[in-house]
Formats: sequence, C-alpha cells, structure tokens
Amino acid sequence: MDTKTQEAFSELLAEVGTLHARLIQDLSASEDALTLLEAHRWVLSILQVAADVYVWADPNRPRFVDIVGPYKKWGGDNADAFYCYMPVDPARTYRVRVKPGDAVYLSLTVYGGPNDGRYSERIVGSLNSVQAPARADGHIEIVLSPADPGDGTPWVRLEPDSVCAITRDYLQEPTTQRRAQWSVECLDGPSTFVDNDEELARRLRAAMTWIREQAGLVPLAQGEPNTVDPPYPVPTTTFGWAAGDAAYAMGSFDLRGGEALVLRGRSPQCAFWNMCLWNPFLHTYNYDYDRVTINGAQVRYEDDGSWVIVVAHEDPGHANWVCTAGHRRGRIWFRWFLPEATPEQPAVEVVSLDDLR
Repeated sequence: MDTKTQEAFSELLAEVGTLHARLIQDLSASEDALTLLEAHRWVLSILQVAADVYVWADPNRPRFVDIVGPYKKWGGDNADAFYCYMPVDPARTYRVRVKPGDAVYLSLTVYGGPNDGRYSERIVGSLNSVQAPARADGHIEIVLSPADPGDGTPWVRLEPDSVCAITRDYLQEPTTQRRAQWSVECLDGPSTFVDNDEELARRLRAAMTWIREQAGLVPLAQGEPNTVDPPYPVPTTTFGWAAGDAAYAMGSFDLRGGEALVLRGRSPQCAFWNMCLWNPFLHTYNYDYDRVTINGAQVRYEDDGSWVIVVAHEDPGHANWVCTAGHRRGRIWFRWFLPEATPEQPAVEVVSLDDLR
C-alpha cells in the first residue's frame, strides 16, 4: 500500500543522509576532530526535537515537551535552563498552569510565522513571572487565546499566525534546585482523533524543513578570535525562538596550550545572567564533567562588584575558571534576563597560565 506518509518519510531520511554526508565532507579535514564527532550528536538532537515538535505535537491536546537539556543540545543550550515547547492553534483557547519551583527567571513566549517547519518570524507575545506573579497557592496561570478571557488572568493574545509557545525557566543551581512544572489544557479542542495520512505526511515534511533550516545555521563561523562583541537587546521582531526580554553578547576563544582568556566585566541588575562556551553547533560542552558555563550566582565578584572569568584548558586556580573541555576554539555566549540597562562590553585579554597562577 502506497501512502503519502511513506513518501514523506523517505524524503526525511534522504534529507538526514544528505546532511550527514555534507558534514563529513566539510569537517573531515578540520584540525579539530571533536567538531566532527559533535556533528553526529547534533544531527541526532535536531532529529529528536523535530519529531517532538512537528511529528508528535498536537495543538488540540498539547503537552509541554523538553526541547533543550543535557541530551538535547542545539540552538544555544546552557546548563542553567529548561526550555519546553507546546504547539498552538491560533483559534483555540489554552489555560497554562505552572508551579515555578526555584526558578529565578521564568517566561512563556508565543511565536508566529509559517506553520510548515520554517523557523518562526516574530514574537507574538510573552509573559514572565514579574508580569504574571504567582497566586496565593504558589501557582501561575496564563491564558492563551484570540480573545481576552475577561477574568483578570494574565493573557497572551493569539494572533492568526501563532504557531507555538516556548517556556524558559532558569535556576541558579540546576543540579539541586527544583525546576518549574508546566501543564496546559485546551478548553475548546475536538473530542476525537484518528490519524490521517495527509496530515502525517505534512508533519514529516515540516520536520524535514526544520532540519534543513537548522543545518543552514551551522557550523557557526568562528568570528574574530579572543573577542566579545558589544551586548545587544533582542528586539520584539526576531528570527527563531529567541527570548524577548534579554540582552546577549557573543564572542570567541582560540587558545594554544599554556594560554588563558581573561574576561573582565560588570553586569547590571537583572533576574539572571550567565556565560556559556559553545561548539560550532551552538551547544555547550558536556557539563556533567567540567564547568563549561557559569552564572551570576556562581561567580565570585571583585570588591567593586565587577567580575573576572577565566577561560582555559586547565585549572589555573581561579575561582571563576570555565573549562574548554578539550577544545582549542569555541564560541562564548553571554545572556542577561530583565537587565536594568544594556550591559557593558566585557574586556578580553589572552595571558599565559603561568602568569595567571
């Protein structure tokens, strides 16, 4: 029996095979053998997320599913956060309930754009835990719908192009603290479901399109080595699933043996900030073994409130050491949530480990 799903599934497998072949061709001659190894993990990550987001997700009976974590590294993950995804039908009404746990920053953002696997084009609306504080029972409730519920519940209007919502909750000590617990109910969805060949084929092609778009973003260029760009806030109009109330800064490191990169800066008052090291596929190194990210609660500050972070291959004996985990080159990424002002540009200096010790 021939089905549209069979055809779409074959196309998806062929797309993954083409991507794999391209990465092998482009990276086999690289001086950094780790990059080629990490490429294989990255392909599996985006395939897993594509299945969760486009093949399984049901806007009539949505669930929040993790799309970033220790074993879903893609798109700029970090050690301090949990990101969840839920699909949205812009004609429906959803009531979201969250128990914040120990999150110091928590938000839900609705994105709009095409619903065919292409990345979202804009932020439709968002609420964070400052705008939607917890009730007396410790829970936060949010309504997503095309019309105001009129009962005072914090509300995000669903515009006609709304396709999904992404949640973020950030912890200062994610290995010991409680993450937020998200749940959602669609108040006006249909009561029955039967799988449909045409619809499943559409979903598989959407997954293929999303994988193709992600592949177009990586491997990320190295950029100017041993620098950090001036921080910038994210505008309301954005590409992809970026947050709408954060400032960011990107940099890079390129260190030989015996060298360290010293970063000096000052963070404005904010709900949360951190710095991460990424490979060219925008995922952090393995933080089960080394500290490859550091946040504002973990940093030891100078007497004047500034900070000094040291990026190096080996421990120089500095309290704010961040390990390169065997990588000679990599990307540096800063984020500040709800900053009172745009952060100042960090100063960067390459020094010898001997001098630093």
